[in-house]
Amino acid sequence: MRRCYLVCYDIRNQKRWRKVFKIMNGHGEHWQYSVFFCVLKEIDRVRMQGELEACTNLKEDQCVIVDLGPNEDEARAAATVLGPSLPRGEAGVVVI
Repeated sequence: MRRCYLVCYDIRNQKRWRKVFKIMNGHGEHWQYSVFFCVLKEIDRVRMQGELEACTNLKEDQCVIVDLGPNEDEARAAATVLGPSLPRGEAGVVVI
């Protein structure tokens, strides 16, 4: 079963930031500078977390993975946006 996640990160080094951005771009939808919305199976979330752990410095960098639940429409509706609206993801499965 797929679940929705909000992933936010603060990476202190530009080279590591680019690696994290590439990882996240492969797993989710880019909402803001360091914020992604992801709809993932549990195994994909575990893989994503492992990739993030492998390329970050856990003493300097921070990644936050927030579980928003299984309902994508409700998860998207829970986001309050001030300013321009968030990008609307394409419906269906994303093949990476």
